Amino acid sequence: MAKLLEQSMPWRLTLSDENDRKEKLFDAVRIQALGQAGMTAEVAQMTERARKGFAYIYLSYPMITAALEGWDAGHPIHTVTQLINSGSFLDIFRKVTGRDDVIKADAQATLYRPGDFLTLHDDGKGSGRIVAYTFGFTRRWRPDWGGQLLFHDDEGEIERGMSPAFNTLTIFRTPRFHSVAPVAPYAGAPRLSIVGWARNDPRDAAPS
Repeated sequence: MAKLLEQSMPWRLTLSDENDRKEKLFDAVRIQALGQAGMTAEVAQMTERARKGFAYIYLSYPMITAALEGWDAGHPIHTVTQLINSGSFLDIFRKVTGRDDVIKADAQATLYRPGDFLTLHDDGKGSGRIVAYTFGFTRRWRPDWGGQLLFHDDEGEIERGMSPAFNTLTIFRTPRFHSVAPVAPYAGAPRLSIVGWARNDPRDAAPS
């Protein structure tokens, strides 16, 4: 899975938008169409939102959307999507959380580059989110490169931080305040993960 994320993902540049929980995806065609000036304006708008509240920028691949809409037919990432939504895999979430009502999991692959970040948020209570999860596939990382998954108390103070790592699974109940610290401009490796939520909401069924 790490090799897959490192070498063969059709990444999309992913920015938050004005609707808070929505996002903007930019593939190579859209980036070329907007041009340098257009993309600079998009990033500037996102940066202004980050100063005031919730915002993010990183590379991603929305695995559930891609599977349901038929993106990149035959790509091995779709096998990972099916694995995450298999009965045996969902049993992991059920056993760890003690919730027998977990029925599906969504997923996106992410790559944080120097300067990428995810500001403070709590994931909300909607759409049947029971827990959030992060699979870490970052082979090499230094703590001063940033990119830590940070957990915050109700006042925003940091309670705990977890550096990017390899072959790890982090699960936490939602809602819970957390963020991803900005990756340092001198970071020498990609921060790679697969993230999502285990859910009990039958809407927007996961691919079989």
